[in-house]
Amino acid sequence: MSTPLKPQIAVPRSNDRVVNGVKYNRSGSGRSKFEMLAWLYMRLSGILLLVLVFGHLIANLIVPEGGVHAIDFGFVGGKWANPFWQVWDLALLWLAMLHGANGMRTIIDDYAERDGARFWLKLALFLATAFVILLGTLVIFTFEPCPTGADAELLASFCPAP
Repeated sequence: MSTPLKPQIAVPRSNDRVVNGVKYNRSGSGRSKFEMLAWLYMRLSGILLLVLVFGHLIANLIVPEGGVHAIDFGFVGGKWANPFWQVWDLALLWLAMLHGANGMRTIIDDYAERDGARFWLKLALFLATAFVILLGTLVIFTFEPCPTGADAELLASFCPAP
């Protein structure tokens, strides 16, 4: 009498695993390296985002006299006149958008069952992310609170008279 075949089961924590007779190698593939880097990015950007968000909230809501009621066109114009705040808000925008897009990419990979749906959802996600990052970057660096030739009554209080 012959002995029945035993299923092939890899040693726990080994780089090889067998599922339904198919052997998968988890080491050395480019996809696993990308996923590891994406996982690492989520952790590091999350920590940095905490600092950036709380700094943003303190600078905009606690420091100015009047709290949230002090935020207006002149407040933003005065803040973005300083390159430090431009870089701060740019870093906040880029990190938050890429952090959120990476999280959504993971959700799409987990829940979109068909390859076609997964492709189109990811394409829409990447296009929306690129659009928001591009538009936000342009707004931060091209914002002009004191346009030349504008009516003096419409200009912010810190703008020089034309």
